[in-house]
Amino acid sequence: MTKQGVRISTKRENFSSRFGFIMACLGSAVGMGNIWLFPYRVGQLGGAAFLIPYFICVALLGMSGIVGEITLGRSTKTGPLNAYRKAGEMRGLKHYGKIGIIPVLGSLATAIGYSVVMAWILKYFVSSVTGDLMTNNIGESFGELTQSFGAVPWHIIVIILTFLMMAFGIVKGIERVNKFMMPAFFALFVILAIRVAFLPGAERGYSFLLNPNFNALLRPNTWIYALGQAFFSLSLAGTGTVVYGSYLSDKVDVINSAKYIAIFDTVAAMVATMVIIPTVFAFGMDVNAGPPLMFITMPSIFGMIPLGKIVAIIFFLAVAFAGFTSLVNLFETPVEALQTKFGLSRKAAVATVLSFGLAVGVFIEGGDIVSIWMDIISIYIVPFGAILAGVTIYWICGKGYAKKHAQIGREKKIGKLFEPMGRYVFCGVAIIVFILGVLYGGVG
Repeated sequence: MTKQGVRISTKRENFSSRFGFIMACLGSAVGMGNIWLFPYRVGQLGGAAFLIPYFICVALLGMSGIVGEITLGRSTKTGPLNAYRKAGEMRGLKHYGKIGIIPVLGSLATAIGYSVVMAWILKYFVSSVTGDLMTNNIGESFGELTQSFGAVPWHIIVIILTFLMMAFGIVKGIERVNKFMMPAFFALFVILAIRVAFLPGAERGYSFLLNPNFNALLRPNTWIYALGQAFFSLSLAGTGTVVYGSYLSDKVDVINSAKYIAIFDTVAAMVATMVIIPTVFAFGMDVNAGPPLMFITMPSIFGMIPLGKIVAIIFFLAVAFAGFTSLVNLFETPVEALQTKFGLSRKAAVATVLSFGLAVGVFIEGGDIVSIWMDIISIYIVPFGAILAGVTIYWICGKGYAKKHAQIGREKKIGKLFEPMGRYVFCGVAIIVFILGVLYGGVG
């Protein structure tokens, strides 16, 4: 049926279990930020001292931001495009729903840039399997891969694989993929962490992590980047988490689900750090290398490690799992929007969105271009989307709405601080992240 120009499907698939939902949301959250950016921030900003503000920010954002976005999706039973329209109707705001296009396009733009990075990762994984990663000049190979149209074949394969993961729906597609890839990601990184522990010199990395530089806590940058890292790592953008929430049964406790998502996302970042930091220290490499840490530094190290080929295969397979689960989530927002707006079949919507993503993506494959593309999205669009979601669920929907709908499926009564945390803390923090991102040229 249709309402105000929006075609609403009468059949909406739900996640089959709370575990499947948590794994899907965790797959959305765990990505490149956990694997290379978090270890980089730890190395840059005082070692374990950085964890103090980071944990504080995760706790604050997890219990307000994640809960709010899931609740917005579940209570409206739709993604951003239609959720904002329904929220606006509650307050008589006739045209409020039009802003829903902003997070949808933002998610699509992020997915387009992310698919380029995934093409690099897939190439590295295959090269680690064939052994080329160990024999080629890493810097030269990466330079060729990241030039304009340098990764087209790999880019196409990434899109095809993503289509296969998404085309079969929520339960048989997205949920099944995440229920396999997320546990596999953790298992593979635990294996890597055990292997790294036996590297000569790895103890210097552990020492760095276990002997925090508390002077770093006196620097505003430490707190600013901890806030940015937590914000982006939890995938707060008013997009994928809202959509996944719309597929969630009313029987599930949103508060507990958000808690597990925040905890395991943090564990993923910590496990990655326990692999990368000791490895980098063991070989005397630069812990502050930034993006080259994963694509140049780590592959160079693998070439010097006994059984390095196996280590490289495990590493890039785990990274690929984290990347694909995030990419699926990013593409799901525009896919759901097409299904809702035009009543397209699942496969048709997925094919349309991914084909468009590939057509645009191949033209931003150059390293500098995709970097600028992603900077613009992360600085302006992602935090703005989070602001919209926070304002919508905690303000536009009306006082008490978020608490009432978050209570559904939960036996324990939600406390009085829930609403103020969402209305003032989360919305305020989202605005601060947006402003700081503009001033600092990005904080996450």
